[in-house]
Order: sequence, then structure tokens, then C-alpha cells
Amino acid sequence: MSSRPASNIREFAPAPASTVDDGDLDLLAAILARTQSPAASRAAAAHLIADFGGLADIAAADEVALLRAGLAAAAVADLGQVRALAVAMARAEACRRPVLSSWTALTTYLRADMAHAPREQFRVLYLDRRNILMKDEGRADGTVDHAPVYPREVVRRALEISASALILVHNHPSGDPSPSQADIQMTRQVVDAARLFGLQVHDHVIVGREGTASFRALGLI
Repeated sequence: MSSRPASNIREFAPAPASTVDDGDLDLLAAILARTQSPAASRAAAAHLIADFGGLADIAAADEVALLRAGLAAAAVADLGQVRALAVAMARAEACRRPVLSSWTALTTYLRADMAHAPREQFRVLYLDRRNILMKDEGRADGTVDHAPVYPREVVRRALEISASALILVHNHPSGDPSPSQADIQMTRQVVDAARLFGLQVHDHVIVGREGTASFRALGLI
């Protein structure tokens, strides 16, 4: 009798090998092998990658979507832990030096954490006088194309924790990080509100599967 825990993962027929990256397939199959046989885990991994569009999309998918796809609760938990570890490692690297002098590390962290999120999220990075990250806080969760932002609340929180500067961040679930007119207008409102209290908004970074967009680099701040 098998020692593996009972699983509600459905049986998958083998997927065409040419449609899946071998490295991603091997990694995901190894994670799924805790809850089913090696052969079944490899077939399941191939189908999940094909269904979700890639390993990163699977890692970022919410629990309901993964369970609906046929994963057992234990496998969903394992994927969550792997993703949390990857994000924590990227965040630690981004926090080692002042944010403005380690921009690549910062955008790597933001992409790991937000690029494949299925819904729009708005976050604020609060920095001290040396531009070291003090707090990374979610300020709004929204739908697939909108997250409500309240400039006064963003500034109020900065004053509460004695932050000196801010970096605004949000994601575009569509994948395209290009700023919309609504993004530009909201950013100007936050910049204007922050300026009244001597706070600097260094940048607004939009994160998508296709990359990142910096308002400062685009001349929008």
C-alpha cells in the first residue's frame, strides 16, 4: 500500500513534451511528487503549465484556481511555500542597500511578488532618510483592472512611521505595464499631497508580466 497521502488530483494524460520547458516541468513535477506518483506528477505538471501559461503563473495563482485545476490542498500549500521563499529571497536582496542604488534588485523583487498576480494591487514602499526600505505595505486590492487608491491615506501612513520618501507600486494583470491616464492622474494626486508635508515620491513602478514601467524614467514624475 502506498505511503503517499490521499490526493484529489485528477489523472492527467501525458502532454506533448515539446510544449513545456523541461526545467520548469522537472521543478514542478518534483513539488507535485509529494502527493502522487512521479509519472502522474510529471503529467500533471505539464498540463498545469500549459493551462496557466507557465510556472510563474502557477505559483502566483490563487488557491481556488489551483484547487479547481485539480491540485490537492497539500500541493497548493507546497507551491505557496516555494513562492513565499522565492519572494523573501528577492526582498532580502533588495533591502541590502539603499533602494535607489539597487534598482535592479528592487524591480526583481517586485516582479517576483506581483507580475503574475491575477488582480490589481497597489502598494507603497516607505523609505527613510537614507532611502532604506522601512515598510512595504499593501494599500489597496482591486479587480483585474482597478485598485482604489486614497492619496491622503498614503501620506498619513508615511507621517505615522516618519518616512521621508515613497515609491508607489502597482501591477497590471493584463501583463502590459504601460501607465494609463488614470494611473498618471492618481500619481499626480499622491505627489501633490506628499509635497505638502515635505515627502518625496521617488517613483511609481508598474509591474506586469512583460516587464516594469518607471514613471521617473518616462518623465511622468
